[in-house]
Amino acid sequence: METTPLPKFQVFLTLLIQLSEPVTGMVIYPFITRAVKRTGITEGDEKRTGYYAGVIESVFFISESLSVYYWGRASDFYGRKPILVIGPLGLSLAMLSFGLSQSFWGMVISRAAMGVFNGNIGVSKTVMAEYTDETNRADAFTLMPLVWTIGATMGPALGGVLAAPATRWPHVFGKLAFFTDYPWFLSCSAAGLLAFIAFALSSWGLKETLPSKIKQNKTSESTPLLLNDSEARPSYGSLPDSSESGIGSSCSPEAAPSARALLGDSKLRITLISMGFLAFTDMSYQVLIPLIYSTSISAGGLGLSPYQVGLILGIFMFANGVWNWIVLTPILKKFGPRKTVIVTYTFFLSAFRAFMGVTPLVWAILILQLFVSSVIITAFNAMHLLVVMNAPRNALGSVNGLAQMVSSGTRGLAPVFSSSLFSISLESRIAGGHLVEIVLMGITVVGIYCISRLPH
Repeated sequence: METTPLPKFQVFLTLLIQLSEPVTGMVIYPFITRAVKRTGITEGDEKRTGYYAGVIESVFFISESLSVYYWGRASDFYGRKPILVIGPLGLSLAMLSFGLSQSFWGMVISRAAMGVFNGNIGVSKTVMAEYTDETNRADAFTLMPLVWTIGATMGPALGGVLAAPATRWPHVFGKLAFFTDYPWFLSCSAAGLLAFIAFALSSWGLKETLPSKIKQNKTSESTPLLLNDSEARPSYGSLPDSSESGIGSSCSPEAAPSARALLGDSKLRITLISMGFLAFTDMSYQVLIPLIYSTSISAGGLGLSPYQVGLILGIFMFANGVWNWIVLTPILKKFGPRKTVIVTYTFFLSAFRAFMGVTPLVWAILILQLFVSSVIITAFNAMHLLVVMNAPRNALGSVNGLAQMVSSGTRGLAPVFSSSLFSISLESRIAGGHLVEIVLMGITVVGIYCISRLPH
């Protein structure tokens, strides 16, 4: 079967909107601890900083999970484009608000707004599915993790380099009291500018993909502005046939099934449950990496310096980009999304096992773990394809919204669960201090069982 060419400019605009998510979401990571301390909420107790920083991080995922389904459902009725382009506009404003916040609760509200406007990310996956068919869908979907990797690298870089410019470049910014009073504004405004560029370009060039809206627009363009008397008076005796008038029910947005009706589909239900396990285990793993890498050897960690941790994570991001660019598409085409998810998800067992214990071969284990991590990324792309494949055509936006809600909700729970369990493991020394790894490996086994039941 011949591969259908991708609509390159439309795919580019959709990916540009997606790029805004990791950049705006991660730009605060390098300075969030200092930002929390600066608000005075900790009252000088440095040990409380992590708790308040965690609140700011969690509220992002919570607000995203609460809004994402409604964005998807709205896109099924109002069209994909208006719902999709409002996201980066809201993100740009929320980023400016965060940069201007000097109180803890101001940061929380701004961060919650970021989550709400990031909630329409599920719509971008819907649009990507509607741009493509069976011959080129894998090619398009493998671009999404590459863009996420680029954004995940750009965000912290902007946050780290541009934070506190009055201190970093005193000859340029030190003379301006504004940057002394608002040290995080430059980092936030840079991320906000990227989001605004995505809004401006997509508002101009993005095309509508919702079938009912496309038909409606074509009908509006073809209907004469002036009708004769017989055409101007509608017949109330019967509804016009859609094939004759072109304005019947086919042109109206088809009512999408409710969430309860969608969840009644067993195939879709097990797909969403599998998505939840994948998102939860991945987020737990991502939370444990900096905790275990930086914790002292005597306490059960690896005792790595911040520079070493940064170097490892930088290599990890680069490896992910290379993997997704070169290897991912052939794997999806050869094995299909179901087999790809099942096989790659099992790699979490090796990833969590690699955390347990420090040996002279620690660097070899880290390299193996990074390789395993890159393989795991493949599961997300395959899972997104499975969501699209099991969604009713008239509810594609709603289903993607449900999937994103499940993903965001479990990602919001994972940091609190895994970091708290890590602390309990170190304090209680249960299983030699490896309770957290054992529990997460057990959760992974349950996830493997659920994922093995994915529909063919």
